[in-house]
Amino acid sequence: SDAGMLSLQVSCLCGSAPCLLCGCCPSAKNSTVSRLLFTFFLFLGTLVSIIMIIPGVEKELHKLPGFCEGSGSVLGVQTNIDCSSFLGHKAVYRMGFAMATFFFLFAVMMVCVRSSKDPRAAVQNGFWFFKFLVLVGITVGAFYIPDGAFTSVWFYFGVVGSFLFILIQLILLIDFAHSWSQLWLRNAGESNAKGWYAALCIITFIFYAMSIAAIVLLYVYYTKPQGCTEGKVLISINLILCLIVSAVSILPKIQDAQPHSGLLQASIITLYTIYVTWAALANVPIQTCNPTLLVRNSTSSAMATQPLTTWWDAPSIVGLIIFILCTLFISVRSSDHPQVNKLMLTEESVAGAGGEAAAVESGLHRAYDNEQDGVSYNYTFFHLCLLLAALYITMTLTNWYRPDESLQVLTSPWTAVWVKICSSWAGLLLYLWTLVAPLVLPDRDFS
Repeated sequence: SDAGMLSLQVSCLCGSAPCLLCGCCPSAKNSTVSRLLFTFFLFLGTLVSIIMIIPGVEKELHKLPGFCEGSGSVLGVQTNIDCSSFLGHKAVYRMGFAMATFFFLFAVMMVCVRSSKDPRAAVQNGFWFFKFLVLVGITVGAFYIPDGAFTSVWFYFGVVGSFLFILIQLILLIDFAHSWSQLWLRNAGESNAKGWYAALCIITFIFYAMSIAAIVLLYVYYTKPQGCTEGKVLISINLILCLIVSAVSILPKIQDAQPHSGLLQASIITLYTIYVTWAALANVPIQTCNPTLLVRNSTSSAMATQPLTTWWDAPSIVGLIIFILCTLFISVRSSDHPQVNKLMLTEESVAGAGGEAAAVESGLHRAYDNEQDGVSYNYTFFHLCLLLAALYITMTLTNWYRPDESLQVLTSPWTAVWVKICSSWAGLLLYLWTLVAPLVLPDRDFS
């Protein structure tokens, strides 16, 4: 009956992940479905943020209460200033704050959940309709935050979170490259075909060729023969570091300890490092050394004559694509790379094989519970990853710009440059550690 169908739909919205899959979907793990749904919430918030920063929508944001008032209050004296030039910027910060708060709430709630038998696991894997309402409620509340010091304080939260998320992206890239290399080498071994080795070599060559081309373009566009010393030094340091990690990855001792480490992983890490370097140079606040520098001044009419897309630069668009791919990868990954699993606090549990068999036998297309004997990922760490992702996307959508002291111009600070560069160095050190760890700690089992 209609009443029965309605009650079933309601129970699915409020119940657990298993009944959220329709008949057309293959059977999937409960843990994977839950992660994908949380990631969907993050993408939904990101979409709202992108809409808010579109110039046409941004102009309408001044109608929101408390959004433009109070930003110019000096020593209690209210000054009437035009802050319409970065209303979208403020809106993205509030959306980022709401998403970060939502994931922080779940990170705290899910501390020390060991298996799906824990009552809190039901909250992690179910009640999606109520979770959505909580997210909407926090978002609405965030837009009532008075301006004051909120934007400048949240900028630093965003900077720290983004630094950590850039490292997480790099760890995921190491994991992805490792899985890719292992799969193709296994295929080559099984089929005894040289084609797989050739494909591996071609892909590696393409990644290195792209990296070299990118470095040349960075030298051409982000440096000048005279001046721009910072840019020249930063590009050169990262070029040398990438050469070092590439050389280390094919040393005979490293190869003996880790037969699957190779140039494919090093080429992907090199390309990612060059991207982070480009993103850092795009924040250098010197017009002559940075062709992508954007100046948004509320008193200037120059912005009105420029194309509307200029506010969103190329590094931000690439950053958004990498962000989407990495957050999806966090949701579906099941890795056999032991060091990456240690870093990401995940372990693929063998529990749930029975659930999968039962789902297949019954012919049901549903999510089965694969965490009765133990969780397959650390719930709290997963939510912290999404929290950092929310901070990272906040900074990416706002180009890491912040209002200056007058609160009328958005400027690109040196802070953004150094945070990105330091994250690229930390990332390369992390990759180097995954290579040398079996040699430095011979007593530890890395197999």
